[in-house]
Amino acid sequence: MLASRSPRRLELLAQIGVVPGEAVPAGLDETPLKNELPRDLAARLARAKAERVARARPEAVVLGADTVVACGRRILPEPADEAEARACLELLSGRRHVVHGGVCLVAEGVGRVRRVATRVGFKRLSSEEIAWYLASGEWRGKAGGYAAQGRAAVFIDFLNGSYSNVVGLPLHETAMLLRGGGVWPA
Repeated sequence: MLASRSPRRLELLAQIGVVPGEAVPAGLDETPLKNELPRDLAARLARAKAERVARARPEAVVLGADTVVACGRRILPEPADEAEARACLELLSGRRHVVHGGVCLVAEGVGRVRRVATRVGFKRLSSEEIAWYLASGEWRGKAGGYAAQGRAAVFIDFLNGSYSNVVGLPLHETAMLLRGGGVWPA
């Protein structure tokens, strides 16, 4: 069972042959705690999502995940509107940032968490490029206001680490957790 309804996470799981029986959002408040580091936020939310769904379905194997985009210690939001998305893109323009992924598998009441950090660099963005991207609407529902698997791919001039983590689910770490839980490969 996946503690998310993210189409990206479902697609990534399907890529490794995993099709969850159900996808149920955990419905958590994802606000960072005071002074919480981005990597800790990603791990905490992944665990909280998996554990919340597992409490409702204790017989299920539950996978939870979260993605946090950070520029230094600054956690970028999933923009609520175009102005916030523009601010994210302007901040990321010409800079490197880190995409923190947290993934948690809860099986038989035991949760195991893995953290992943991927460094991503953006080229310097012109105002026309930002306007072009904002007009696409791809920024909606995306941490940091961009989708690496979409049009924003043309902005990325550096990537060190897990590409699938940037898209929404670190597949290597997820597969290792699933293997440890006895559910992958099927």
